[in-house]
Amino acid sequence: MNTRPSKIVCVGRSYADHAKELGNAIPDRPVLFIKPPSALTMLDDGITWNRSLGDCHYECELTLRIDRPLKGETDPIKALDAVGAVTLGLDLTLRDVQDDLKKKGQPWERSKAYDGSCILSDWIAVDDVVQDWADVHYTLHINDELRQKGDTSHLIFDVGTLLADISQVFTLDVGDVIMTGTPAGVAALVSGDQLKMTLTGKTQDYVWNTFVK
Repeated sequence: MNTRPSKIVCVGRSYADHAKELGNAIPDRPVLFIKPPSALTMLDDGITWNRSLGDCHYECELTLRIDRPLKGETDPIKALDAVGAVTLGLDLTLRDVQDDLKKKGQPWERSKAYDGSCILSDWIAVDDVVQDWADVHYTLHINDELRQKGDTSHLIFDVGTLLADISQVFTLDVGDVIMTGTPAGVAALVSGDQLKMTLTGKTQDYVWNTFVK
């Protein structure tokens, strides 16, 4: 499926250890924000940003593709039926810009939704990866060093609950993307960094690479 998403819905602070590392409170409901389709860029294009705006942090996330419309669903199990494929994505964040916006009580879009702030790997059918939504694993290595280790059993809100909650706020159309949030281990990127994302499937690992220009 090559449908361009109408939107990319992102979940913030979905892992307690990540919220703590940034000094944020543990949320009592999912924290949501949106990236526009123009935020998308390709793995092969690499990562770049306006260095005058400060540091860019990586955030590796389990990412879902919606293959059936979803609106106002209250049952987390039924909400999961809307997901047709999964992959790993990078939610890139201009951290200095975000910190300044947060201090001023302003929205995060300048730091989270800019052109090139979303990198998605190739889509993999759900059945090839997921046996139990509470037991999905992935990693991010930078320059061959393990930086992030994702495990959906550690999500504050399980994947089905996230989808049901999101569908109460935003109608999810076919092709829309959900980024489920990042585990601890985020940090600034530097020129020349080599990133490797690995998603554990049922019978094989799926590996994707990109780099910082």
